[in-house]
Amino acid sequence: MSDDLSLMLAYCSVMDNVDKDLIALLRRNSRESIANLAASLGVSRATVRTRMEKLTSTGVITGFTLRLSEDELPFPVRGITLVKIAGHRTKRITAQLEKIIAIRDIHSTNGKWDLIVELATETLADFDAALAAMRDIDGISESETNLLLATRHNVSR
Repeated sequence: MSDDLSLMLAYCSVMDNVDKDLIALLRRNSRESIANLAASLGVSRATVRTRMEKLTSTGVITGFTLRLSEDELPFPVRGITLVKIAGHRTKRITAQLEKIIAIRDIHSTNGKWDLIVELATETLADFDAALAAMRDIDGISESETNLLLATRHNVSR
């Protein structure tokens, strides 16, 4: 086990409710001011600053990012594809999926499906082309695709 992973796991095992609540607040808005975070948590700004530094230095928090409203993206046609893989080909198939430009994220999962693939394109024709490219990958035994029509709740806002 790497030293970084050991450090993160050690810190996770001693995280208290303040750390967990701070992470939850940062998930909703990673740009929230330290003063507002402190007020929400009922602790001092120094405590929030120290906790954030500790969470970052131990690798629990690996970065702060920008999330866009999915409905305003330049790729309005979005969907997920559930993928079932025949045999032990996940690594090879994942590498091939990563080459398809429309694929934004690939998640491993449990249950009937092996992977959940998130796609985003400008047009339905582009989306269809991405699905066709996925169907050409040897080893995908079954898939099911669902278009995402609207985002009703987004915790990052």
